[in-house]
Amino acid sequence: MNFYFLFAGGLAALTSVGHLTYGKRQFLAPMLHADFDPVAKTSMYCVFHYISIFLLLSTLILLACAFEAVSQMHSFGMLVFIALNFGLFAIWQIYIGFMSDLERPFKHLFQWIFFLSISISTILGAILT
Repeated sequence: MNFYFLFAGGLAALTSVGHLTYGKRQFLAPMLHADFDPVAKTSMYCVFHYISIFLLLSTLILLACAFEAVSQMHSFGMLVFIALNFGLFAIWQIYIGFMSDLERPFKHLFQWIFFLSISISTILGAILT
């Protein structure tokens, strides 16, 4: 069992649940009720669910790798891809937080902590095992 992947998969599962509950309630629902271009609104609705699918698939892959259901040889590329995605999500969210006009941006844009933790744990699991 790879505990780095187990930790990353657990965090990814929590992130998925948070996205599908808190994110849906705090971001998606208000955005769908806002008054702006219907094409942009529909596109954002799609993007929300693209991220949902990415989070869920990443969780499944990380947990499968944690329990060695996927061979190390076959999983390395997927794991690096997942780690890079989550790492870039974190970097981009930190950048947007610093550049935004939000008051206390990291109170609202806190997901980078989960993204960065998943990324680092995944890279460590891929390299150290």
